[in-house]
Amino acid sequence: MPLINTKEMFKHAYEGKYAIGAFNVNNMEIIQGIVAAAQKEQSALILQVSAGARKYASPIYLRKLVEAAIEETNLPIVLHLDHGDSFELCKQCIDDGFTSVMIDGSALPFDENIELSRRVAEYAHERGVTVEAELGKLAGIEDEVNVSAEDAKFTDPDQAVEFVEKSGVDSLAIAIGTSHGAYKFAGEPRLDFERLEKITKLLPDFPLVLHGASSVIPKYLEMCNQYGAQIPGAKGVPEDMLRQAATYGVCKINVDTDLRMAMTAAIRKVFAEEPVEFDPRKYLGPGRAAIEEIVQHKIKNVFGCSGSALKLK
Repeated sequence: MPLINTKEMFKHAYEGKYAIGAFNVNNMEIIQGIVAAAQKEQSALILQVSAGARKYASPIYLRKLVEAAIEETNLPIVLHLDHGDSFELCKQCIDDGFTSVMIDGSALPFDENIELSRRVAEYAHERGVTVEAELGKLAGIEDEVNVSAEDAKFTDPDQAVEFVEKSGVDSLAIAIGTSHGAYKFAGEPRLDFERLEKITKLLPDFPLVLHGASSVIPKYLEMCNQYGAQIPGAKGVPEDMLRQAATYGVCKINVDTDLRMAMTAAIRKVFAEEPVEFDPRKYLGPGRAAIEEIVQHKIKNVFGCSGSALKLK
């Protein structure tokens, strides 16, 4: 089947009270690991390309790898632009075959964010592409996104309604306490579920998105540090909170840091235990297997989207 957009995918997710995993991709092994896990669970997928991925691998390489994954598995897959920062970039990705784009105008004044998002939505919808926008600012660092804790801002529910109505976007990334990177909480993890519930009630049947939602799974954090990494005190979003968020209209949950940590842990283990090894296949293979393991866990036990592919075929 061809690449699809998020429209039907999110409709089923909203009704079924589950979320679709949106996994950041940077190379072949990461894509293979994610897709292998999704195939085992028969899950729909969103594979997303960030600014860092575009610089590292280039969109055309990643698009061709995703096309290969579809040809091999016949899974319903969305190719999504993560954190597009301009109309021109979103347009280029749409023209290049992406089926979903995010326009991130969250750093702009409210009215300018609406106008930019509306412009992208109009161009995208004419070409069958869905659009995600963002309202509110998440703290943390991820590729080109860098927002201090002082500048972070939670999403205002009433503004969210106005934003969606005027911009015409298909989904909205909201800020309720998640953050980018591996250091999400200084104290006890907390998400503002009261705010999320209010937004959901004000925007019934409208898909919401959580960015910065990696959990920093202790198994992989400990393995990284055991084999020479220096990542002390990293802390992510508890997985039970993510599962709860999916019951409040969150249809897309982004994962990047957890993938990086799992792959890094597996590779570091090979380097530490087999210092004579220099064949990339011998360490990238275990890295790919770690990606598959963590993605299958997320799909099955956290997002609840096992079997979602069957609804879209």
